[in-house]
Amino acid sequence: MMRLKVFLLCSLLGCILQAQEPYRKIVVAQDGSGDFTQLQEAINSTRDLGPSYVQFYIKEGVYEEYIEIPSWKHRLTFIGESRDGTIIRGNNYSGKLTKDGGKLSTFTSHTVLVEGDDIHFKNLTIQNTWCNKGQAVALHVEGDRFIAEDCAILGCQDTVYTANEGSRQYYDNCLITGTTDFIFGEATAVFKDCEIRSLKDSYITAAATPKDQAFGYVFLNARLTAEDGVSKVYLGRPWRPYARTVFIDSELGPHILPEGWHHWPGDQMFPDKEKTTYYVEFNSKGPGADPKKRVDWSHQLNADEVKKYTLENIFNGWVPAEIKLYN
Repeated sequence: MMRLKVFLLCSLLGCILQAQEPYRKIVVAQDGSGDFTQLQEAINSTRDLGPSYVQFYIKEGVYEEYIEIPSWKHRLTFIGESRDGTIIRGNNYSGKLTKDGGKLSTFTSHTVLVEGDDIHFKNLTIQNTWCNKGQAVALHVEGDRFIAEDCAILGCQDTVYTANEGSRQYYDNCLITGTTDFIFGEATAVFKDCEIRSLKDSYITAAATPKDQAFGYVFLNARLTAEDGVSKVYLGRPWRPYARTVFIDSELGPHILPEGWHHWPGDQMFPDKEKTTYYVEFNSKGPGADPKKRVDWSHQLNADEVKKYTLENIFNGWVPAEIKLYN
């Protein structure tokens, strides 16, 4: 009887471990050396609501595609051959005419759209090249448990749209560039060890955190940098009244304004947002760190308050795992 229990336990553990391994490995290469030459075709080939992970290895090249991962495609891992050499690139923008005579909006201007859960990107670049002429999203994420690791996400206004209440998103060691509100949306998102590079004088974040959501944006050990000539940048402004944005142990360059935060006046639908936002710092460093000159409606965490900012707590039990490299 004991042997049977051990056998059943081992079998169960084996199934659990096996379930974490990809059931398909797909190579995408523009030169025809892989299984597909286009990334969207490779995604479309996978089983809807498949039984385990599918792992895509994307060889170097510039993939001029608009990628959509629908909600019925989940547990997909995309690994580029190199971050700077594997590029998914588009140039859509809000107001662009579509083939059917319509117009794109901010929310449909993405280069990459992620609606499925458990989607992981590693070691690649996602870019929207439309700059300085309005909203143009590079990455739009609606799914839950999203991970971007060692990626570059490049754009100008509205580069990263962290969409949807309840979505949990994790950005690890990523470069994110933009001009105005280039990280915006409703999701709970952590940016760990990321470089956040401003391309013009404007605003970095525009959170729209729902009222009853405990966490919005959390930047852990971030580096805030800027292009030459950029000298007047705010950490954030509230897209919606209960915006929550926190910077912890981050290095702030000289382009960050002493007041730090902006209250977005003139919004007739949501006036006086500074009364309900939660804008916070802890142990900010660098020439842009000046807690004594911050707006009086922002906050500084103390040593006890910062303890709640663990990944497990922020993500309500989910702890993102490092993506296993392709082999």
